[in-house]
Amino acid sequence: MNLFLDTSSLLKLYHKESETLELINFIEKNIKVIYLSELAKIEFNSAVYKKVRTKEISIAQAELVVSFFQNDYTKFKWIKFDSGIVDLAKKLVIQYGKDGLRTLDSLQLASAISGKTIINYYKTSDKLLFSIFEKEGLNVF
Repeated sequence: MNLFLDTSSLLKLYHKESETLELINFIEKNIKVIYLSELAKIEFNSAVYKKVRTKEISIAQAELVVSFFQNDYTKFKWIKFDSGIVDLAKKLVIQYGKDGLRTLDSLQLASAISGKTIINYYKTSDKLLFSIFEKEGLNVF
């Protein structure tokens, strides 16, 4: 089985948060391949350094977490940005912008939708994205 993770859930694999153990157990029991949007390479670093700004972790811890993630790049399948992803993201903002969908989340959503034929499960910890994933018929947990 294949799983798409957005950055909010990906971070849980590298920093213990609520739902971390649940996610790890689900992956270990069910998942062969994890798909990520190429956007995660940027968003992950931003999320980690936000934890530094909010004093949840030290700079040294942040550097270690980022290093672990970068070392794991080859463990993931990456959904590359192309004009199709960008065009779909534009349409999704028009469709769901009134609900609060913003630029980066529209790119995550477009990446997720683009893999619909090969991805079995989708995980996001973002409440808005979760509801939109459901509206788009994606199998979220």
